[in-house]
Amino acid sequence: MLEELKKQVYEANMELPKRNLVTYTWGNVSGIDRKLGYFVIKPSGVDYEALTPGDMVVMDLEGNRIEGKYKPSSDTSTHLYLYRMFQEIGGVVHTHSPYATSFAQAGRGIPCYGTTHADYFYGEIPCTRSLTDEEIKDDYEKNTGVVIVEAFKDKNPLYTPGVLCVNHGPFTWGKDAHEAVHNSVVMEEVAKMALRTELLNKNVVMAPANIQDKHFFRKHGENAYYGQN
Repeated sequence: MLEELKKQVYEANMELPKRNLVTYTWGNVSGIDRKLGYFVIKPSGVDYEALTPGDMVVMDLEGNRIEGKYKPSSDTSTHLYLYRMFQEIGGVVHTHSPYATSFAQAGRGIPCYGTTHADYFYGEIPCTRSLTDEEIKDDYEKNTGVVIVEAFKDKNPLYTPGVLCVNHGPFTWGKDAHEAVHNSVVMEEVAKMALRTELLNKNVVMAPANIQDKHFFRKHGENAYYGQN
């Protein structure tokens, strides 16, 4: 079942160690088939060196395992909630990449200081609130998704395709699993740049709105003109 999607999700997962976004098994990628209402995700705790496309786990949007010999990722309920609430997305990534995670552990969003950030993320990449004791005890992984969605009540998740979960790490998403990984790579790079920028200039301020708008909307939206037709 969903052999092509399994292959795509496997390949996207294998990009994480290749791009230095994960250490050991600290990450996962999923991708969804919206027509069937099933998504494919990495199994929990399986080393990347041992992973195969056939190891990918098929889940439905009610949290039932449809196919797979392994348990799905421990973050499955977060992915599931994002798929249910962000109907336009087709892939989700979670990592503990060091620079983005440093901002998350500091409880800070990643400010947009320049055009590299603005090319991919519209405005600051937000950081979620902390979960309550009850939310942690009740359904931690689902409630991680809940606070992510809360952080986007005034944001377009397609314009800002990623978030930092406070004290935890980054999640990104995209039209498919590969684009979600791409956005994870970019988030890590802009986090690295932001930290270095602040070290060089402790009084730095966000890039002007006009330059942020110019760079974002020349690549996104109906009037985009970057790239080839």
